[in-house]
Amino acid sequence: MSRTPLSSILPPFVLGTTTFNSQYNTTPHLLPTTAIVHTALSAGITAFDTSPYYGPAESMLGAALATAPHDRASYILSTKVGRITAVTFDYSPDWVRRSLNRSLERLGTSYVDIVYCHDVEFVSAEEVMGAVRTLRELRDEGKCRYVGISGYPTGVLVELAKRVKEETGEALDVVMSYAHYTLQNTVLASEEVLGRLVGEAGVECVLNGSPLGMGLLRSQGVPVGGMGDFHPAPGELRQRCAEAAGVVAATGGRLEMLALRFSIEGWVRDGTRGGSAVSPVVAGRKVDVGGSMGISVGSVSSLKELEELLAIWGDVVGALERRYLYGQVQNVFAGDMEKNEWRNYSWPSPGEDYVRGKLE
Repeated sequence: MSRTPLSSILPPFVLGTTTFNSQYNTTPHLLPTTAIVHTALSAGITAFDTSPYYGPAESMLGAALATAPHDRASYILSTKVGRITAVTFDYSPDWVRRSLNRSLERLGTSYVDIVYCHDVEFVSAEEVMGAVRTLRELRDEGKCRYVGISGYPTGVLVELAKRVKEETGEALDVVMSYAHYTLQNTVLASEEVLGRLVGEAGVECVLNGSPLGMGLLRSQGVPVGGMGDFHPAPGELRQRCAEAAGVVAATGGRLEMLALRFSIEGWVRDGTRGGSAVSPVVAGRKVDVGGSMGISVGSVSSLKELEELLAIWGDVVGALERRYLYGQVQNVFAGDMEKNEWRNYSWPSPGEDYVRGKLE
């Protein structure tokens, strides 16, 4: 069956909703989520990612979209299945179906564009294969359009994507990695990861999520919400990033702004092999950037953060339109990171103390 290539409809920037929960914020229900979504749409951001694991995020996103002056066909929606809590997963066919149907209700739509198997490293390869097959059945029923996987360890993503192609004869449409193309870690762009995902596994789109490394690369340090300190980065790496924040502050800047610019600008260029052919829209204007762009996923908790993110995105797109990328962004901090053992460090996922829970 011939389908529209995902790269021809998925724009190069996706607004995530990981921050619409109590991991990143103490009181997520007080966040201006409707204003964030409406402002993003008005600015030309037309793709949104969420998950039932993100607490109230799906319902918040659904409520915001329900009151937006945009029809369903004008934006792309993605959600996830499989992860229920920090330690509870269910990849069974029954739960995958129940989960997606519940997501459709929360989002107020009859279909989503993309569904990911969420955090695949926490379950067996056989469970992932079963969930992918179930999602493809749901795709054939019209409840989703494209199927992918998401997770942290890049090697797991590569091997699972290869296995899906080999065992089913059909490649995954999309893979979402996170925190692996940042100031601290750029392994996603390597031939071992991106090259194999696109080449050996035949994945069409490879997305780079969490440009701030789950909040690690911020002046104020890792986020601590209502669920406490959840971040898996070791203390030594946190301290290294705090020192880097001081270096950036001495130049009059903020680490998070530098990190956002580095990740978005860099992935636009380095992620083109698994990128988007959709022309970006900035301030209501479609921009011709002369080719494909790597696809980034970023989340915010306030209108101020969204404004800053949109400013960086507009600056990067404007530079591309002029066929020029700045490059000096990489010389402020990335070179310094090259000198220490934390460059390209990936924390264990699952961690050593992880014990998989059971559904009650």
